[in-house]
Amino acid sequence: MKKNVGTIDRIFRGLAALLVLILFLTKTIQGGTAVILGLMAIAFVFTSTTRFCPCYTRFNINTSKEKSEK
Repeated sequence: MKKNVGTIDRIFRGLAALLVLILFLTKTIQGGTAVILGLMAIAFVFTSTTRFCPCYTRFNINTSKEKSEK
């Protein structure tokens, strides 16, 4: 997996996941909304820690400043 998620992108994904967690713990979101946002938060945490986003690969997007090895 080539890294395709940059630092700023990682920060926003982490903050979004944290926001979903806070909303869930304060019971602001419940039911189906909580499940859907929870799954998205898990995906955000995964992509920010691995620095790889499968959707970015599909659409040829790269927010990482690192040179990709060929």
